[in-house]
Amino acid sequence: MPAIDSGDTAWVLASAAMVLLMTPGLAFFYGGMTRMKTVLNMIMMSFGALAIVGVLWILYGYSEAFGNSVGGHGLVGNIAEFAGMKGLLGGPTSVAGITVGFDPSGVAVTHYIPQLAFVAFQCMFACITVALISGAVADRIKFGSWLVFAGIWATLVYFPVAHWVFAFNGVTGPENIGGWIANKLKAIDFAGGTAVHINAGAAGLALALIVGKRVGWPNTPMKPHNLPLVMIGAGLLWFGWFGFNAGSALAANQWSATVFVNTFVATCAAALGWLFVERMRDGHATSLGMASGVVAGLVAITPSCSAVNPLGAIAIGVIAGATCALAVGLKYRFGFDDSLDVVGVHLVGGIVGTILIGIFATSTAPGGVQGLLYGGGLNQLWRQLVGAGVVLTYSFTLTYLIGLILHKTIGLRIDHDDEIAGIDVTSHAESAYEFDTKSGSFVGVGRSSLVGSSEAKS
Repeated sequence: MPAIDSGDTAWVLASAAMVLLMTPGLAFFYGGMTRMKTVLNMIMMSFGALAIVGVLWILYGYSEAFGNSVGGHGLVGNIAEFAGMKGLLGGPTSVAGITVGFDPSGVAVTHYIPQLAFVAFQCMFACITVALISGAVADRIKFGSWLVFAGIWATLVYFPVAHWVFAFNGVTGPENIGGWIANKLKAIDFAGGTAVHINAGAAGLALALIVGKRVGWPNTPMKPHNLPLVMIGAGLLWFGWFGFNAGSALAANQWSATVFVNTFVATCAAALGWLFVERMRDGHATSLGMASGVVAGLVAITPSCSAVNPLGAIAIGVIAGATCALAVGLKYRFGFDDSLDVVGVHLVGGIVGTILIGIFATSTAPGGVQGLLYGGGLNQLWRQLVGAGVVLTYSFTLTYLIGLILHKTIGLRIDHDDEIAGIDVTSHAESAYEFDTKSGSFVGVGRSSLVGSSEAKS
């Protein structure tokens, strides 16, 4: 049995904890963007996804994502191979040479860590991907139905797509056959631009179409009730994202250091890009725009952080920040109620970051491929386009079918009167804020009408 690298193991476990923190961070980010009467439900949807996906991951999700590909086709892993963590507590499979990719000469890049450390790390990816979808249907979906949807969607959509994108040949052993996007198409997605963000964004769009518009949208103002909470959430997401991206190197080495720097500078550039668009369009830069730009940059650099140099990361960040700031207005043009801009930020940002690898990738970065600007022609670009397109189509189609079946059976949407009264009180029998009538009433935090928030003027 090969020796475990204790330094790499420590980094992976610490990164797993950082990625775990991202889901509560997302809960705060989304919670602050909703109205005061729905903030608890919004937070509960993130925590609910964390709970149910965490259990399913241990039971069969990890095996479905990283087990040996059934039939060698690269479509789905053997669901029974590691079911219930079989064989991972001791024996030859408990320590794995985890393959994270290939160097420019085609040799697998492998790190020896306990396979359970890899299980924990990837589990957090699965949890937050499902939680991301909730922002598209804020204020109006039954909590019980959300949990059912989360479990089914993770099983039929996320786990297979994670196999396609993250399971390299040999990922958990020399004989392991992985997913088709990673090994046959060879599209680059270092930490989840397709598997996480395009996947969740397409799902959010499909589910929003099934559930329908909020009562009063888009004519009734639905302002964020707590912008400081949004900023706290964005800060927690930014911190945790270094585990998300740099942790995906699965080692404390040059790869993780490069990814760390690229993640940071791209996010800074994206925030500036978003604020510039706001300033030019609306005449002012906002705190919500800053928080949204941060998230847009994090989304866009996620797939590309190992393939570009810092200058390329800045370019991707600026493009993503500006593009997402404009894209959040699409819901008004096309009439779909994506409450918290999951489509405009995660779907569009994920597409931008994935495709721009084909433009800005350089062989001097750890990914070792050349994009169009560095003499690589269209070779990598077409791979990125195919990878993004297939994940988007698969996720949207399957999510729409899942949502439609649930909508027609157990029902997805809360009652009209319950929605008006507020889902926190009617579904959870709780209120986020209790007021003392003797000391005066609470005044919620509003914001100017702008595109790029949970609600903007048409």
